[in-house]
Amino acid sequence: MTRNAMTKKRQPTLEPVDVAVDHVRGSPAGRLIVEYGDYECPYSRQAFRQIERVEEELGGGVRFAFRHFPLTEIHPHALAAAAAAEAAALQGRFWDMHGLLFHRQKALEDGDLRRHAAVLGLDVALFDGDRAGAAVLGRVRRDVESGTASGEVRGTPTLFIDGVVHRGGYDAATLMEALAG
Repeated sequence: MTRNAMTKKRQPTLEPVDVAVDHVRGSPAGRLIVEYGDYECPYSRQAFRQIERVEEELGGGVRFAFRHFPLTEIHPHALAAAAAAEAAALQGRFWDMHGLLFHRQKALEDGDLRRHAAVLGLDVALFDGDRAGAAVLGRVRRDVESGTASGEVRGTPTLFIDGVVHRGGYDAATLMEALAG
């Protein structure tokens, strides 16, 4: 086997965005940013704020998808927060919970997550059952496995622009430059 054949065989791949499964917002015609993030990671929080700025500036020129990659070894509440976001998604409120989790990143204990659900007007009993259920945990696992399979996700945040890993900064100016290229 030639070296090129080996390289091609091992090339990392990003699982394509599936609007039936992934959390995606923005125009389908826009450039796509996919983030693998962790709700307890301060760097993911910074990326959250910067991506919001890019979305405001570009409007329909950008599309954003978020995938879970909880770093449970260093962030003890990350998996519970991801499950809370997915449980909120089952009640049609993923993006609201997503924003709330980053805005209140220091409040990720069980009681905090329940209060967040109540603030969003969710059925808290249903939310509690869903976030502990196999479907929600399977959904989070799907994201983690896709990040791992890409060969590129080693920490958070990890961003991809139109399927290609973005190793530059994730400040709004750098992202705008990458999206313009």
